[in-house]
Amino acid sequence: MVEDGRTAFARTHRRCEEDFSAFLAKVLFETKEAFREASLRLWYILAIFKGFGRRFSEGSMQIFHSCKKLLPAVIALAALYVGNTVLSAQNQSKAVPGATGQACPNNDSGLKLPAGFCATIFADGIGHARHLVVAPSGVIYVNTWSGRYYGNDTPHAGGFLVALQDKAGTGKADVHERFGETAQSGGAGGTGIGMYNGSIYAEINDRIVRYSLAPGSIVPKDPPVTIISGLPLGGDHPMHPFIINADGSMYVDVASATNSCQLKNRTLKSPGVDPCVELETRGGIWRYDASKPNQAFSKAERFATGIRNGEGFAMDESGRLFATQHGRDQLHTNWPDLYKPDQEATLPAEEVLLLKQGGDYGWPECYYDSFAQKLVLAPEYGGDGGKMIGVCANKLAPAAAFPAHWAPNGMVHYDKKEFPARYRNGVFIAFHGSWNRAPYQQAGYNVVFQPMTDGHASGACEIFADGFAGAVKSPDKAAHRPSGLAVGPDGSLYVSDDVHGRVYRIVYRGGSADGARNVTPCPSASAPAGDIVEAPANPPEGTHPDAGAAANAGLAVPEGATREVVALGERIYRGQVGGAPCTGCHGDAGQGSTLGPDLTGKKWLWSDGSFAGIKKTITDGVPQPKQYRSPMPAMGGAQLTADQVSAVAAYVWSISHRATSATQPDSPR
Repeated sequence: MVEDGRTAFARTHRRCEEDFSAFLAKVLFETKEAFREASLRLWYILAIFKGFGRRFSEGSMQIFHSCKKLLPAVIALAALYVGNTVLSAQNQSKAVPGATGQACPNNDSGLKLPAGFCATIFADGIGHARHLVVAPSGVIYVNTWSGRYYGNDTPHAGGFLVALQDKAGTGKADVHERFGETAQSGGAGGTGIGMYNGSIYAEINDRIVRYSLAPGSIVPKDPPVTIISGLPLGGDHPMHPFIINADGSMYVDVASATNSCQLKNRTLKSPGVDPCVELETRGGIWRYDASKPNQAFSKAERFATGIRNGEGFAMDESGRLFATQHGRDQLHTNWPDLYKPDQEATLPAEEVLLLKQGGDYGWPECYYDSFAQKLVLAPEYGGDGGKMIGVCANKLAPAAAFPAHWAPNGMVHYDKKEFPARYRNGVFIAFHGSWNRAPYQQAGYNVVFQPMTDGHASGACEIFADGFAGAVKSPDKAAHRPSGLAVGPDGSLYVSDDVHGRVYRIVYRGGSADGARNVTPCPSASAPAGDIVEAPANPPEGTHPDAGAAANAGLAVPEGATREVVALGERIYRGQVGGAPCTGCHGDAGQGSTLGPDLTGKKWLWSDGSFAGIKKTITDGVPQPKQYRSPMPAMGGAQLTADQVSAVAAYVWSISHRATSATQPDSPR
């Protein structure tokens, strides 16, 4: 009897096992990877039956006779579970562009992203959007700027601070509210913005202020409280980005006033000030208490030094603090005897720094040479073009290096789980884009991801988002330029643009298991400059070999010059002759940029616009610009001959007289 009972149990148990096995085989071989979880759950049910079979005695055998009756119901329930899983996965795959190859829903961004990622324009036209931060509620706060960086154009109406909210859940802001100081109240906006203990902190002019938010309101109702005042303004880098950590320490970038601490800023062969007294109040990171009102800027709070322009901040899960560094400019322009023209475009590297209290990162005495992979002595302080190290042996090298002049304006550590795991151990960096690579191809204008381990780069970076600039990457023609980054509570990555005030929202929809499909590696930091370029994009009108000659034939010619001289001047202007490209600041057609004035009109800042006046301005340079942030070195920073100065002056005069060119003679009379 006992033997017969065990035999009956075994037969029933075996039948249960066979039925489950057949069903699971169907699930495993007729479904896709998305349904593995359901299959594994069914295997688990089977394991329970096996465990019970080993434990139960013949006295409990009758319980298992019910398996014959319960088994079809269990299978039906399991099938229903799998069916729901299949349906859910099918519905999800229809909504996952990365998995199906369909376009992202509402994808109006024009950005190129890795497989599985989608971008939308969250907001547009809000002013020159710099840095941004996202509240736990999902409201995005943006600081906007104005002034000479943007050609002194008219600021956006209303306050310089903007609150953006997507109440409808469409991926686009349907609430726009402005607050803070306005141009009428004396404000100019700023770059830095952050949140701490539910309050908004923002840079405005020479201050960082705190706005308290009332319950239920996304903008403040009360005036701000000043946290820090007296921050240095003026010079090349008057912005004050910052970050606040969990204990309320506020780290503020107080960037340099000059390019390389020369006696005469950005001037041919001007030596460095030694010691660089500018470092007492500029060129470093300062630390303050975010909870303490009315602190005054002073030398005493300096946290780290030797940082030319550290605009982007990030903090990892271990509390390590990082800052970006914009490398110096004009190595060939100011020191043509030591550097070749292409080294203007390839040196020095842009950097991510691991900040340490009391750390010295080398500026202005040193710069990071990505070819030699070390800090080397700058020419203003006795450097020989990249071989000498000197005091740089005692400076702190970067945690990561990137191609020259890409301009890292914003940075954020990704601390959410919505992106694939490979993006959780590193930083995203917004590269504003170069100007000092001219006459070679400009670069940057993108967002990259840099993997990090233990505070240092753990692999090559990848270009995560590109296409911001549009058809042409140049300061004067870029449609949009990335400036700030922030991560939302839902895992979205937000990117700000300071050309036309656009905010992008990037999300992950799936379709690539690790997010590694369609990834574009960054070029090496030691990649060559490439070819000299005049037109980075193919013109829609086609290519006409004689079009340039025809255009020059129609240019005005100043008295004392010829058409041949004007043609030579154009080549000098574009950097093809003489090594002094003017396009980086004045645009490829003289239309001007945020770095230099328009040369095609009748408004002259430093002369009367005559041929002789333009020659004098080029010869002497502009050490202290009236409306633009960067001085123009004498003769463009190159060793132009007198004839070459006359030629480029003739070209500049010519493009400012296009309207009357039809009446000009072939040669002066």
